Amino acid sequence: MPKFLLSLLFICTSSMVWSQDAQQEKLEQRKAQIQQEIKENERLLQTVKKKEKSAVTVMAIQEKKIALKENLIKTTEKQAKLLSNDMYINQVEINKLKKELKVLKEDYSKMIVKSYKSRSEESRAMFLLSSKNFQQAYKRLQYMKQYTSFRKIQGEEIKGKSKELVVYNQKLDVQKTAKQKLIDEKEKERLSLEQEKKEQEKLVNAIKKDKNKIANDIKKKQQEARAIDKQIDRLIRQAIAEANRKAAAERAKQKAAATAAAKEKKAAAAAAAKELALANKTNKTTTKTVAKPVEVEEPEEEAKKPISSTKIELTPEAKIVADNFRANKGRLPYPVERGSITLGFGNQPHPVYKSLMVHNSGVEITTDQGANARAVFDGVVINVFNSTPVNKAVMIQHGDYFTVYQNLSSVSVGKGDKVSRKQSIGRIRSNGETGKTVLKFLIYQNTSYINPAGWLSN
Repeated sequence: MPKFLLSLLFICTSSMVWSQDAQQEKLEQRKAQIQQEIKENERLLQTVKKKEKSAVTVMAIQEKKIALKENLIKTTEKQAKLLSNDMYINQVEINKLKKELKVLKEDYSKMIVKSYKSRSEESRAMFLLSSKNFQQAYKRLQYMKQYTSFRKIQGEEIKGKSKELVVYNQKLDVQKTAKQKLIDEKEKERLSLEQEKKEQEKLVNAIKKDKNKIANDIKKKQQEARAIDKQIDRLIRQAIAEANRKAAAERAKQKAAATAAAKEKKAAAAAAAKELALANKTNKTTTKTVAKPVEVEEPEEEAKKPISSTKIELTPEAKIVADNFRANKGRLPYPVERGSITLGFGNQPHPVYKSLMVHNSGVEITTDQGANARAVFDGVVINVFNSTPVNKAVMIQHGDYFTVYQNLSSVSVGKGDKVSRKQSIGRIRSNGETGKTVLKFLIYQNTSYINPAGWLSN
């Protein structure tokens, strides 16, 4: 029974170790990803700090960096906890091995003592010769051989268990070192985080002095953003109406062709009936044959529907594109090669003045100066327009989805061009006053804008 329990414990601990190893690997991957994001964020932050006159943008990037570091600390804590669990399991295994080794050594020592007492050849010979018969002598001989063999096996088992114990102790030492390393990393990140928060506090204090100016700037930018949103909405509605007009014209063309074919068929049938009637009239037979007119169905008149400007009627080809776009939700590439979202979708509170809300119909991605915008999916350019006197924008259609790329200084595509995934479509404009290079990216389905963050790959 004890052996069964030990075996069961071994199986359970082995499966736990395997599961925790898998979790540890996932955490290590996540940790590496967070560290890469922090590195990219730090690079972007340093670039912006050199050129940015407004502390608000610096603060937005700084906030994201703080959030990433907090996430890194949590991941490190999870790793340390898993490592502690592994260490506990190994310690249990070490204790089990020690007990087994103790029992083996005790049994082995008894065997050695017993062997020592009967070590002489005379004792062994007398043991055999004192047998009552040949069969008993044979059994005693086999017993002596088995006893010797078992003693050797016991010795080897003790050696094996001792080696196994050494391995587990070494593994435990490695784990202790790894855990200490994680603790040191966590402490280092904690100190770094405290420093980041102090810098953040300085920025907050600097920004608080300019509350009225910031409020006015937000109001002005919101007015501009609303005007651009209206412009985009109008352009999308025009594109939808144009597509639907073309679809309606194609249907009308097909219907006209069908109607003409039906009339032609009807005329041919009437002519055939007339000829048959004439033939019957001149026939000398007494029986009169009356030609039965052939009925030809004409296409029914379709009630004219008003052209919709809010929902596009997809052709079979466009439906495939739309379905493919939808299937790639969460896997679309960023519209820039390198960058970070510095303003999210929807109503976003100001980083310092939480009562000041900023509405964003897309996401704003801060990137490097001179960076290009790129298409996130295959599609057709349906418009290139000026969103402001100095900013250009590109609108790409993907079935009933539309992606919009704002704040471009120049574009490399034109209306009607087919574009492919990750194809460069224009240069992102850098603000002359602040030095910021920000792309505003939007996704629409028909006339409804949706949160791009959920569509982009992490």
